[in-house]
Amino acid sequence: MNMNRAERSDPSSRSSRSSRSRERLVVIGGDAAGMSAASQARRLRGPGELEIVAFERGHFTSFSACGIPYWVGGDVPERDRLIARSPEEHRARGIDLRMRTEVVEIDVEGARVRARDVESGAESWTAYDKLVIATGARPVRPDLPGVDSPGVHGVQTLDDGQALLDTLEATQGRRAVVVGAGYIGVEMAEALINRGYEVTVVNRGKEPMSTLDPDMGRLVHKAMAGMGITMVDDAEVTGFRTGDDGRVRAVATEDAEYPADVVVLGIGVRPETTLAEAAGLPLGERGGLLTDLAMRVRGQDDIWAGGDCVEVLDLVSGRERHIPLGTHANKHGQIIGANVGGGYATFPGVVGTAVSKVCDLEIARTGLREKDADRAGLQYVTVTIESTSRAGYYPGAAPMTVKMLAERRTGRLLGVQIVGREGAGKRVDIAAVALTAGLTVEQMTTLDLGYAPPFSPVWDPILVAARKAVAAVRSADS
Repeated sequence: MNMNRAERSDPSSRSSRSSRSRERLVVIGGDAAGMSAASQARRLRGPGELEIVAFERGHFTSFSACGIPYWVGGDVPERDRLIARSPEEHRARGIDLRMRTEVVEIDVEGARVRARDVESGAESWTAYDKLVIATGARPVRPDLPGVDSPGVHGVQTLDDGQALLDTLEATQGRRAVVVGAGYIGVEMAEALINRGYEVTVVNRGKEPMSTLDPDMGRLVHKAMAGMGITMVDDAEVTGFRTGDDGRVRAVATEDAEYPADVVVLGIGVRPETTLAEAAGLPLGERGGLLTDLAMRVRGQDDIWAGGDCVEVLDLVSGRERHIPLGTHANKHGQIIGANVGGGYATFPGVVGTAVSKVCDLEIARTGLREKDADRAGLQYVTVTIESTSRAGYYPGAAPMTVKMLAERRTGRLLGVQIVGREGAGKRVDIAAVALTAGLTVEQMTTLDLGYAPPFSPVWDPILVAARKAVAAVRSADS
C-alpha cells in the first residue's frame, strides 16, 4: 500500500510496542462509549503511564444524540446544552483528541490504525497497544429516488440537528413528513408539532412503535392521531418527489403521495462496523461487534468495543441483541476504561428497557415482546390491565395500560409494556429490576412499593398486572 507524505512523516506510524516508554491507547469515536473509556482509563493511569489518542470525524464530542429531538422541538433552547464535555475539556485531561479525523482502516496484525484528516485528506498511521472501537451506529437511509434531495434529513448527530433546524427556519411551508414510527420517528413528530407543522408519519409497520406488540402500538396510533398527527401505517415509501428547484415536495408510497416541505427519516439505525468487518473482527446476527463480558472483542487480547456498534447479551432470552442506547454506551465505556486502566469490570447484559414520549403520551417497554418470546422458543401467557397513575380520586390521575408477559409453568417475568400519560413511563423501571433479578410474577406481587394517593393507587398498576399474570399462569397449567 502506498503512503502519502503525511503517512511517511508521522512518527507514530513507526513506533513499535517495544520502542515506546509508555503504552498507547487508541480510541475510535469521540462520543459516549469512546470518551467514557478514555476518561476512565485516564483516571486510573496518568499520562506518564498511558498515552491516549482519540479520533473523532465530527465536530463534537460527548454529546447527547437522544436530546436532539427536544432541541429541535424547542424544549432544549441551545445546542451546547447537549454537550457533556468539549474537545478542549478532554484535552485538558491529557487525552490527545484529534477532531475531524476519520479512521479508515484497522490493521489488526500490525496493531495500528490509518486515519484521514476530513478537511485536508492527509493520512497517517498510528500504532496502538490497546484499541477501543466506539464507532456507533449509522442511520438507515433507504436507496430510493430523491432521498438525497435538499429538505430530506436524517437525525443522528448535532450537525444533523442543526441542518434540520436551518431547513425549518428557511422553509416557507408548514408540512412535514416523518418516515418511520420508532423512537426517533415519534419524538421527531412531537418536535415538529411543537414547531407548528402539520405532521404526517408514514410507517411501514401495521402500528407505530415496533418495539411494542401491535396491540400496544395501536394505543400509540390512537393517541398520536388524537394529537393531530396524520398516521399512515402499513405503507412502503417508494421515493421522494422534488420540485423544479430540486427540493423535496412529497413522499410517495405505492398508493399515495404526501405533500412535504421537510422530511425527517426515522427508520432506525444499524451498527457502524464497516471498519471492524474489513479488519476481520467477529460480528453478530445484527451486524454488531461481539465481545466478552469485559467488552473485549472476542478472539482479541488488546481490542475492546462498546456503544451502538456492539451486540450484547439479552438476560431474558439469552441471545445477543443490538440495542443502541446512550445508557448502555456510557456503561460500556466505563467498563472498558476500567479494564484498559488495569482494573477489572464486566457488563453482564441488558433486559431491553426503553422509554419515550410523544407530546403527553409516555411509552415504555422492557424485556421481551411476544415475537421475541416466540423466537426464543418460550411458552408464555400475556395479560393486559387498565389502571391510573394515581389514586382514582386524586386530581390528575391519568389512564395507563400495562401489558405483561410471563413464562408458563415457572411464572418467570418475561416482559412489560406500558402506554399512558404522566407518571406511566418510569414505572417500567420496576419491571426492569424484576427482570434483572429473575423474579417470578408471584414474587413481584409482594414487592414493597411506595404508596400515597398523589403517586399511585393502593395497588400499583405493575402489581395489578403481576397479580393477573399469576392467575393466567395457574390457569394455563391447570
